[in-house]
Amino acid sequence: MSDTCPTLRRDGDQVVILDQTRLPYREVFLRLDSLADAATAIRDMQVRGAPLIGATAAFGIALALREDGSDTALQAADACLRQTRPTAVNLHWALDRMHTALAPLPAGARSAAAWAEAEAIRAGDAAANAAIGQYGLELLRQLPGAGDRPLQLMTHCNAGWLATCGHGTALAPIYAAHAAGLPVHVWVSETRPRNQGLLTAWELARAGVPHTLIADNAAGWLMAEGRVDGVIVGADRIAANGDTANKVGTYLKALAAAAHQVPFYVAAPCSTIDFNCPDGRHIPIEERSADEVRAISGLGEDGEVHRVQLAQPRAIACNPAFDVTPAPLLDGIITDLGVCPPDALGPLARR
Repeated sequence: MSDTCPTLRRDGDQVVILDQTRLPYREVFLRLDSLADAATAIRDMQVRGAPLIGATAAFGIALALREDGSDTALQAADACLRQTRPTAVNLHWALDRMHTALAPLPAGARSAAAWAEAEAIRAGDAAANAAIGQYGLELLRQLPGAGDRPLQLMTHCNAGWLATCGHGTALAPIYAAHAAGLPVHVWVSETRPRNQGLLTAWELARAGVPHTLIADNAAGWLMAEGRVDGVIVGADRIAANGDTANKVGTYLKALAAAAHQVPFYVAAPCSTIDFNCPDGRHIPIEERSADEVRAISGLGEDGEVHRVQLAQPRAIACNPAFDVTPAPLLDGIITDLGVCPPDALGPLARR
């Protein structure tokens, strides 16, 4: 794929995003023309994936400061964006970086500086994705059977170019392997209730990477049958001790991988590591609407997208968006600075 980010770009004094709530059935681009537009895009998951959320928040600050670069406007924009989604730490990392760059400047200089810093965050994420891809590729080359047959890899949720400003995190090593001629096949779990595995399948199909879509609950059985060589997932926040928050369902895959001696890796840029968060118990877990569990959207025979009620409208449902995988279940964390043991992230804090 191109080095140009297809999910987020500046167009004059506006921002254009790919609306991920319409995928995989429709490819629709939206223009963000205000702080409110950026906050809605993050909150309603028109953009999703921790790195992309962070970059969108940075551009949200730039949108907010176009006409008013005052301290009041900067603080209001920061506060608005911080409350959109609680778990993805890249959101807060990007807003902290924007504040550090802009706060010392006079009001009149902040607008141009905000656009420049947001673009630097976008470009930095693309570079981090490329590095993760190369470090992860070397890891894949070391798996038993690599090169002799297609490696059987499993992922959960979507951590590809749709979730980032480059080639992705968990999918970056897979794309790098495919480009290098290392044969791979990907088991893609559907990731209910948001069905974000469908986005991974859509991505992989466009890239020509062999893959198979599976129900989430099939993952453990495939591992038990010896049909999975390794698992790579992304992350929304990594605690200082290596505990990792990712899309709900990741923890169950990690347990199954440990039970069947399947290597389990997390791929994420260093900006996803929260050194102020001591462990997974301190990671805030977003609770989303029960309606996401009660209903589902899909393509009807008429070619239109329809919403179908799965449960009674007043059925009680619990919908945590993320879970936490304890560090001892991880074989390594693939970062833009290399592959790190999950219990030895400290040196990255000084980089």
